[in-house]
Amino acid sequence: MLILRPESPTPLVSQIVEGLRGLIGSQKLKADSKLPSIRAFAAAHSVSVFTVVEAYDRLVAQGLLVSRANAGFFVKRRSDEGGGAASAPRADPRFDARWYLQQIFENSNLPLKPGCGWLPHDWLFEDGVRRSLRQLASDGADIGGYGLPFGHMALRMAVSESLSERQIQVDAAQVLLTQGSSQALDLVARRLLKPGDAVLVDDPGYPNLMFMLRFLGVEPIGVPRTPTGYDLPALEALLAVHRPKAFFTQPRLQSPTCSMAALPQLVRLLQLAQAHDFVLVENDIYADMDASMRPSLASLAQLRQVVYVSSFSKSISPNLRVGYVVAEPELLGDLAQLKMVSGLTSSDITERLAFGVVTDGRWRKHLKALRDRLAHAHGTVARRLEARGFELFHEPAAGMYLWARHPDIADSAELSQRAAGEGIMLGPGQLFLVNPRPTGWLRFNVAFSEDERLWRFLERSVEQQSGELAAQGED
Repeated sequence: MLILRPESPTPLVSQIVEGLRGLIGSQKLKADSKLPSIRAFAAAHSVSVFTVVEAYDRLVAQGLLVSRANAGFFVKRRSDEGGGAASAPRADPRFDARWYLQQIFENSNLPLKPGCGWLPHDWLFEDGVRRSLRQLASDGADIGGYGLPFGHMALRMAVSESLSERQIQVDAAQVLLTQGSSQALDLVARRLLKPGDAVLVDDPGYPNLMFMLRFLGVEPIGVPRTPTGYDLPALEALLAVHRPKAFFTQPRLQSPTCSMAALPQLVRLLQLAQAHDFVLVENDIYADMDASMRPSLASLAQLRQVVYVSSFSKSISPNLRVGYVVAEPELLGDLAQLKMVSGLTSSDITERLAFGVVTDGRWRKHLKALRDRLAHAHGTVARRLEARGFELFHEPAAGMYLWARHPDIADSAELSQRAAGEGIMLGPGQLFLVNPRPTGWLRFNVAFSEDERLWRFLERSVEQQSGELAAQGED
C-alpha cells in the first residue's frame, strides 16, 4: 500500500514515483498489473491529477510502466522492456525527427497549423521584404558568380551593430553568415564533435538538432528544462557522469517550452562550462521577439567558451534562409572552411535582401508590433487552454509557443494523428523529447491557435478522453 506524506519535504511526485518503484521492485505490483486511473489515484490519495500525470509519465520514461491506448497504465512485462527495466523505452518510429520534418514541411497544406514553428505570412514584414526586393532590382545587383565565404559584408556589419545593443561586443570579422540557423548549428557540431562524444541538449528541445547530432554519431544527453530555465541539480549530476564536449541550448524563449533562463542560472552555467571544459552553443533565434534587454550567455562571457547562433528566418520570413554564427576568430575561421567544403558560399542575393529589410526605417516599428501581437495571442490562447483543463508549463507572454498538457490526454501523438485527419497540424510533445516516449505535452504556436476549429476539436477530444477514463475507473 502506498502512503504519501504531504508534510514531507520530498515532493509528492517523487514520493509517488519512489513508492511505485518499490512496489514494482518487490513484486507487490507484478508485470501486467493495471494501475489505478489517473483520476482514481488522485482521488484516493488527495493529490492533483497533474501530480499523478507527472509521476506516471516519469515511470513510463524509466521503463517501469507502459501506457496502452484506451486502457490505462500497466507494469511493464520483461518482454516489453528490450533488455531490462532500466533500459530506455523504444521510440515509436512514426514520431521521430524524420517524421517531424516530413509532416511539417510536406504537409504544410493542412488548413490549421497550431503545431508549426513559423509565423503566419500576415504577421511578417511583407512590405519591407517587397521594398528590399525592389531596391535590389533597381540597384542592378550582380546575380552571377558566388557570394563571399563569410557572407555579405554590409549585413555582417549590421549584425555586429545589432549585437552591440544586446551587449555582445564583436566586429563584423567575427560574424559568419549561414543558410539559416540550422546550417550554423550543423557547422558548429561538425567542428566541435566527433563520433562517440557526449553532448548536452535541452530536454525537451529541438528535434532537428537531435537528429543531426545522432547522424554525426553523437548521442545527445538531455538536460531537463524548467519554467525558469534549467534543472541545475540534474545538470550537475549529468556532468559528474559524462564529459560533454558541448551544450547546445536555447536560454531565451526556448522551443518548445518558451521558458527563459534567469540571470543566476546563466552565471552558474558559465561556471560549470569553465569547470568541466565544455563549449556552450547558444541558439538565440527568438531574440527579436523578446522586448526585454536581458543578458545572454554570449553577453556575459563575451564569447569565451560560448558560440552564438541566430537567424532572420523567424522574424523576416522562414523562406529567407539567412542565419549567422558568432565566435572567437580562430573557431570562426574553421567554421567558414567547413561552410565552403559543404556548400561553398551562402546566397549573396538573399543576404542583400535581408540587409535591405533590417535597415528599413520601419523594421523596428514592425518588431514592436510583432511583440505586442504575440503577447496578446499568448494571453488569449493561455486562458482558452486553461478553461479546457490544460496545465501550462510557463507563461512568458512573449515568443511563439505555449507548452501545455491535459490530465486526461496521456499520449498527444495519438491526438495529433486524429487532428491531422481533420486538417489540423499539432505539435505532439514526444517529438521534442531526447528519449521519445508517449507524453501528454503539446506545443502550441499562439499565432496559429486562435481559430475556432482548433478549439472545437480540442473540446471534443477532451470530452471523449474524459469519458473513456471515467468508464475505466468504474471497471
